[in-house]
Amino acid sequence: MCKMKELVALLLVAVQIKNVKPVIHTLKYIRTASSRIPNFPEYLEVGYIDGVQITHYDSKSRKYRPKQDWMNKITAKDPHYWDRNTHISLGNQQTYKASIEILQERFNQTGGVHMIQRMSGCEWDDETGEVDGWEHFSYDGEDFILFDLKGLRWIAVKPQAVITKQKWDKLDDYKQLKKYYFTEECPSYLKKHLSNGRDFLMRTELPRISLLQKTSRSPVTCHATGFYPREATLFWKKDGEELFEDVEMSETLPNHDGTFQTTTDLKAVDANAKYECVFQLAGVPEDVVVPLDHAKILSNERIEAEERRKTGVAVGIPLAFLALTLAIIVVKCRKADYTLAATSEQSSSESAPEAASPTAETPLAEPAPE
Repeated sequence: MCKMKELVALLLVAVQIKNVKPVIHTLKYIRTASSRIPNFPEYLEVGYIDGVQITHYDSKSRKYRPKQDWMNKITAKDPHYWDRNTHISLGNQQTYKASIEILQERFNQTGGVHMIQRMSGCEWDDETGEVDGWEHFSYDGEDFILFDLKGLRWIAVKPQAVITKQKWDKLDDYKQLKKYYFTEECPSYLKKHLSNGRDFLMRTELPRISLLQKTSRSPVTCHATGFYPREATLFWKKDGEELFEDVEMSETLPNHDGTFQTTTDLKAVDANAKYECVFQLAGVPEDVVVPLDHAKILSNERIEAEERRKTGVAVGIPLAFLALTLAIIVVKCRKADYTLAATSEQSSSESAPEAASPTAETPLAEPAPE
């Protein structure tokens, strides 16, 4: 009997461990060089950790700056961090400007608006300790060339990138340097930033979830906003099973306060089925489940109908009050007229030459309701 209890206890622990979702942290940098874009810097660098911007550099300020206060903690052990990265960014600015000119020649372009972008970074699984990295370049919004970390090789996506691939593949030291950065240096900085910004980055915030619908014939949207971290899943269930058909997922977007939002649309609803919108947040074992209740859906039609109802009630009450007021005035006026008439008859029957003053007060009109 004791062994059975121990087995059940171990099973429950195993289930709980399985339900705890590991968090994969990311450190990402985006470098963008452009030409002839009004009100946009020629060169821009931004850094993100777990989707939160932490650094910024642009060709106008020419300074590498922190975007979070806790990022300044890194200078305690690395006092030249910001100056060093400013110097690196200044060099990148010149390199990427020249790269645009080279690519314009390869694509036979003589002018116009153009943009080259490099996205690179690494990720770290806080449960398994595994790390990975990536780097790819795009030109005018389309993939150009990317680095294969496992194969230590470059992959040309465009024919115009073959020249670059052949050149970079011959640089063995360069490829080894890339490998070291993505597997050692980048994860090291990722962990340092996580440690310095632990209170901010390691927190969890559950979302506010709403059911939305434009019209009764539109898809039902489940909208989750205000959650953190970014790693989250939002999906529909039908009769207890995850639904893959007639649904559409959207990307996760940042909010201004450092949290995130996302949506999923349910395109078709079976009146005989039970639907649930399910939200799962990395690092949180419990799911947030919102049943599909048509009475709780916020829709344009329902809001407009509610506004019309409120308007009708708001107008109806003053009109009823005004009608009642007028009725009271009419009754009082008739009463006054009757009193005045009676008094007049009484005065005419007396011998006194002067008419008596009326004994009833003239009713005062009440102010109209505002």
